[in-house]
Amino acid sequence: MGKALRWSEKWFHRGLWLVAFLFAWFLVGLGSTIVGDLPQVEQQRTLDDFLDPQQAPALKRAVEDAQRAARDARSALDQAQLRQQTAQANHRAARDTFGNWLATRNATQRPEQDPELIERTRQLDGYRQAERDALAAVEAQQQAALNASQAQQRAQEGLQVLEDQARDTFMAAQRAQELRVFLYRLALTLPLLVVAGWLFARQRKSTYWPFVWGFIFFALFAFFVELVPYLPSYGGYVRYIVGIVLTVIGGRYAIGALQRYLQRQQQAEALPDRERRQELDYDLAQTRLAKSVCPGCERPVDLKDPKNDFCPHCGMGLHNHCGACNARKSAFTRYCYACGEPARAEPAG
Repeated sequence: MGKALRWSEKWFHRGLWLVAFLFAWFLVGLGSTIVGDLPQVEQQRTLDDFLDPQQAPALKRAVEDAQRAARDARSALDQAQLRQQTAQANHRAARDTFGNWLATRNATQRPEQDPELIERTRQLDGYRQAERDALAAVEAQQQAALNASQAQQRAQEGLQVLEDQARDTFMAAQRAQELRVFLYRLALTLPLLVVAGWLFARQRKSTYWPFVWGFIFFALFAFFVELVPYLPSYGGYVRYIVGIVLTVIGGRYAIGALQRYLQRQQQAEALPDRERRQELDYDLAQTRLAKSVCPGCERPVDLKDPKNDFCPHCGMGLHNHCGACNARKSAFTRYCYACGEPARAEPAG
């Protein structure tokens, strides 16, 4: 149709299409906001909501207490190991010092140093006892850390059993919640799609067609972009069933539209040639002629053939002669290209 429009009219149409897209864009933004906020109507539930209210708190406290005890035990173990290392170093240094002193004592053979030998031996025994005490403390802390770790493991295993028991119920409730949210979205988008279908069928060529097409674009986006990604899966059954239903509905509509189109074409081709040309939209006829097809039956015709005055497929008149100057012209033009006179109903020459 664009080739048959005036230059200014083309730009007006482009501007109106821009209005349609802007209208659709703002509607899509509003719709996306609403659809995105729909899950807030449902309370977000977690696995903890489905645990045994009697056992779960006690087990969680036991896990927390065991974790805290394990942290304390590890911290105390680190301190005990540090003290053990210090005691080992002190004992080692004292033993080396005593060995050196004893070698000197044996070399000098001085009896008056026997009390000092006894004192040094007692000190070395003290360092050895301190090392044993530090080792015992380390072993005690290791046992405490092991006990805390085992207690934590037992509490976590008990909590895991409760979570496993509640998981099926939680998953079922989550699926039901997702289904409800999907139904909310469906209740919002499906009427939009129905209204868009009605507008497409009845109002797409009306005066306010930019708003009609803008709403249609918005409804299609809301249904196929805002709704379809949230379609519940259930192993793929729902998606395939919905796809089959939509395909059947769309296929039935397409088949019915084709049958209605063919019926209209048959009825139109049965009308007199002059009446058929009068019922055709001027811009539509010019668009079809520009594509070298018959404006009536839309089959290809050779419009450049000077003898081709009628469509060989449906018999519609394609060329006639001007009533003023008798020039051969298109039967669908409003004025004669040779003399500029208004076209009058003249028999084809």
